[in-house]
Amino acid sequence: MTLISLGLILSPPRLAGAIGDAGNLLPAITALAYFAAAWLISRITALALDQAAARRRPYPRLLKDMVAALLFLIAFGATVSLYMGQGAFGALAGSGLVLALLGFAIRNVVADTLSGIALGVEGPFRIGDWIDIDGLARGKVIEIGWRTTRLLTRDRTYMILPNSQIARQRITNYSAPKPEYRAQVSIVLDHGMPIGRAREVMLKALRDAELIQQDSAPDVRVLAYEEGGITYALRYWLSRFDRDIDCRDEVFTLVDEALRNAGTIAPYRRIEVIPAASSGGT
Repeated sequence: MTLISLGLILSPPRLAGAIGDAGNLLPAITALAYFAAAWLISRITALALDQAAARRRPYPRLLKDMVAALLFLIAFGATVSLYMGQGAFGALAGSGLVLALLGFAIRNVVADTLSGIALGVEGPFRIGDWIDIDGLARGKVIEIGWRTTRLLTRDRTYMILPNSQIARQRITNYSAPKPEYRAQVSIVLDHGMPIGRAREVMLKALRDAELIQQDSAPDVRVLAYEEGGITYALRYWLSRFDRDIDCRDEVFTLVDEALRNAGTIAPYRRIEVIPAASSGGT
């Protein structure tokens, strides 16, 4: 359609010979060329994004829709100017008050849409990423729309969140720049077991774990040495965020068994009983 309309525009004598009077038909063909070119460019852009996403994470559908909407808006503006000339700008200026009232009435929709555009351009997350939106939700991104973003939580709960609320919160992306990330758990042990021995026992237990990564070896660090006990941090690497709960359960299970076999226990409160000194014959 783009090639046909451009051919008719560039060949007015042939058009006039075929129709007779091409003066009234030429603006319609020109408008058709505008919209056909907008559609063609939007499709080429969408295909290019899909090809790039095959080697990386997929781009949100919002980005493709935004490119298409911008191209069709340009085509519409060019068509209006073609038919109305300079009068089009006066008509748009005269409708400023109406647009202002309409914008106030749909300000929430506009806020969500603009936030969706900002999220699509900035790209703090993409479809398939596991994210944590502070105070709102934690889950896997299923769809990024103009007004809302849809998440699937680890409990298989489908959540629909307005983009304006997401844009105001702190976002933690567990899938970027790579899906691997490090987690840790804390364990408090009694002073009776030396630090070196405790580290050896816990590291040996972590080597038997099947869910955590072993190529990036886990490690044990001392966080605090206090009266109530010694606090250790067991740090390990995960391949995917959705395994977080299962990995933590496996780590606690293996470490608990290893510590019990080593004869250590969790710290407990010690109370020293001091007998009162006897006075006189009592």
